[in-house]
Amino acid sequence: MNEWVIVGIVALIVFLFGAKKLPDLARSLGKSSSEFKKGMSEGASGSEQAGTPDDAEQRTEGKAQTPE
Repeated sequence: MNEWVIVGIVALIVFLFGAKKLPDLARSLGKSSSEFKKGMSEGASGSEQAGTPDDAEQRTEGKAQTPE
C-alpha cells in the first residue's frame, strides 16, 4: 500500500512540473539546501567570534562616549 502512495506522489509531481523541469527543480533545491547549511555554519561561527549583541552595543557605546 505504501509503495502505491509513493508512486502516486511521484506521478503527481511529474504531471505538475513536467519531466523537463524536474532536473532544474532538483538542482535549485540542492543549491538552496547547501546555501542554507553554509549560512547556518557561518552564523554559528560568527556569533561565537563576535560575542553577544549586548557586548557589541557596549563596545560601540563606549567608543561613542567622550571621557569627562
